[in-house]
Amino acid sequence: MKKPPGIVCFSIGEVSGIGVELLLKTFSDKRFFEFCTPVVYATNRVFSYYKKNLEIEVPINGISSPPEAIPGKINVVNIQKDEIKIIPGSPTRETGAFAARSLTRVIEDMKSFDIKTLVTLPIDKNNIQSEHFKYPGHTDFLQDVSGSESLMILMNDEIKIALLTGHIPLAEVSNAITIDLIIRKIRILNTSLKQDFFITKPKIALLSLNPHAGDNGLTGQEEKEIFLPAIEQLQNEDILVFGPYPADGFFGKASYRNFDAIMAAYHDQGLAPFKALTFGSGVNFTAGLPIVRTSPDHGTAYDIAGKNKASTGSLKNAIFTALEIRKRREEYLDLTEHSI
Repeated sequence: MKKPPGIVCFSIGEVSGIGVELLLKTFSDKRFFEFCTPVVYATNRVFSYYKKNLEIEVPINGISSPPEAIPGKINVVNIQKDEIKIIPGSPTRETGAFAARSLTRVIEDMKSFDIKTLVTLPIDKNNIQSEHFKYPGHTDFLQDVSGSESLMILMNDEIKIALLTGHIPLAEVSNAITIDLIIRKIRILNTSLKQDFFITKPKIALLSLNPHAGDNGLTGQEEKEIFLPAIEQLQNEDILVFGPYPADGFFGKASYRNFDAIMAAYHDQGLAPFKALTFGSGVNFTAGLPIVRTSPDHGTAYDIAGKNKASTGSLKNAIFTALEIRKRREEYLDLTEHSI
């Protein structure tokens, strides 16, 4: 007998954005149910609204917890009894609180039922803020609730870019970067490349903070005082990390093709070239967590919300990536635990 597809949990994100539309479109192709059994944290009414508004027919099954999930349907764990008002493209405090409730509940259930795969739909980082949720994004929240240091990696089949610093103001980046931070984050990246991507000896590029990699101190001291000592220590640990490379020439010459992954010094240094190269197909993966978490590489897209214009490419890639990483990680752990 064929084994039923495993559960993948989904947090619903900002319901006035394109997240629900993406799920409905993705699973309107019944072949996707062969890969996973989706369990979504929202309400049946949210799906009923978008099914009617977008005229997309997908089977929905209301449940109270993941063990009740039925293959071949979008299983919805109803996270509140009260009806939520939805106006596509117009977030409210209510929809922000709903997104936070979805994310909090899904993590609770994944722990309770030992589920290891999570795909998060886009949130509005401003609208989700409240007294109960004070995180700049998914990565920070997941790191906090898991107690594990994490690392944001933007990826597709051609390129993987990790972020040394995340969602912090540019004015704070320099002070945030230390030798210890570089070492910790590169170690996480190196481990993830081995266990999640089966790269035996990963080759990692570290991008510089300052123009021209500091020009030997002319445009900044961080490369000499922080980056190079960190690289030396990591190389002494037999981690193949090289740099620091100026970002402009690195991407201009397509040097990223010579490495298994790149560590960018700050958010836009990594995200700008990544989205220019991959927009619509990229995936956001959080390394270092005890679960596998992926997300589409785009936001809520309020300008097209509710108009049946959202492209499912990035979400589909996020689902496939999560499933592939989960399988590789299980195989890697099984091999290493039984190795002599």
